[in-house]
Amino acid sequence: MRSIFLACAVVAVAALGVARADDPARPPLYYQDPDGKPFYAAVPAKTADGRDYKPVFVDGATAQAAAPLAAPPKPRGDDRRILYYRNPMGLQDTSPKPKKDAMGMDYVPVYADEATQGDPPGSVRISPGRLQTLGVRTEAVELRPAATRAVRATGILQFDERHLVTVTTKVPGWIEHLAVTATGDPVRRGQVLAEIYAPDLVASEEEYLVAARIGGAMSAASLQRLRTLDIPEEEIARLRRTGHSARHIAVVALADGVVIDKPVQEGMRVDAGEALYKTADLAELWLIAQVQEQDLGSIEPGQLAHATFVAFPGRTFVGKVDFIYPSLSAETRTARVRIVLPNPDGALRAAMYANVQIDASAAGEPVVSVPNSAVLDNGTRQVVLVARGEGRFEPRSVRLGVRGDDWVQVLDGIKPGDRVVVGANFLIDAESNLRAALRGFAEGAKPQSAPPGATP
Repeated sequence: MRSIFLACAVVAVAALGVARADDPARPPLYYQDPDGKPFYAAVPAKTADGRDYKPVFVDGATAQAAAPLAAPPKPRGDDRRILYYRNPMGLQDTSPKPKKDAMGMDYVPVYADEATQGDPPGSVRISPGRLQTLGVRTEAVELRPAATRAVRATGILQFDERHLVTVTTKVPGWIEHLAVTATGDPVRRGQVLAEIYAPDLVASEEEYLVAARIGGAMSAASLQRLRTLDIPEEEIARLRRTGHSARHIAVVALADGVVIDKPVQEGMRVDAGEALYKTADLAELWLIAQVQEQDLGSIEPGQLAHATFVAFPGRTFVGKVDFIYPSLSAETRTARVRIVLPNPDGALRAAMYANVQIDASAAGEPVVSVPNSAVLDNGTRQVVLVARGEGRFEPRSVRLGVRGDDWVQVLDGIKPGDRVVVGANFLIDAESNLRAALRGFAEGAKPQSAPPGATP
């Protein structure tokens, strides 16, 4: 695509920049073999069989073919000096002297007044008429608030680890009754989940009753032992009131939530520390997003995140970035980012797959920004075209920062108040690259005096 723009720009330059000069009386630019062969001379010369070389004028016409169709343009001094000759088809090939291409077309002369003298390499001068034809638009470089952009990732829901609870018993025993019998049942803090028979607990209650009758330090020690074994305060109060131990000891829920695992059944024997229930609070879930390494620097705790799920088309769940895990996956080069998602209606479930969009932004003071359309990026170099007035445009390399949806931060290369091209910049850039290349060729070429005879 870039080559197409380049060719278009070259054709436009050629069409506007070449003037006709058909007056045979005007001094010729050079002399050419009368048969059209690629032999030239700076002064009159003859062929091997004695025929004269044909003089060639500015527009490439020979003395015999030139006709008095128009008056020659007025000479303009040194600014009509030919710097070099360029390929007529727009290829990046120049010559310090006249020549033809493979198709027999004459190379086009480039004059001194067509170059952007005094401007940086690659600068372009465009007439007001061409500016309007090309549709060139410019905008001022601005200081804008830090650009906000969307970092996209995928993620998996999981339970909030801070609200997972495992219900156990600290003594061995037998489960004689289950009050909550199914996974998925909701529970409340303090609710009785099961009743177990544990000889050690019964013995501890009898010990407390004896110590309570005696009083003193022994009673306090027995009470502390009951509490250490997780005997509920309600059961201790019942002991004091009735003076009788209970065969069954209640196991209660430690927090509000939903039963996510129940590995026991009535009649089973359980050991001390064995899990009876596992519960989770579903009011909030964790969404673990996999963020690409190059986006990690834009992510901070507290940023908003929007998640969508296949199960709920058209619905978006909003949460906040809570934590960025300290390591990356060596295989995928992604980092885990924890997002807390509220789940007030209980619709979200663990292990759901999500598409995530994090509203990442560059923190700090307003930054120098330009529209995204102003940046020409070839993958290794980023350039903007700065308008310098009077139809002059200068290509300038820039260093970019954070990209937003419509604007991009510029760290170096331009300053507020500069005007940059945001429309038709590809065409101007193509012409700029050509002129920079041709100027470099011309400046690097050593001037040589033409021999008096024919030169191939």
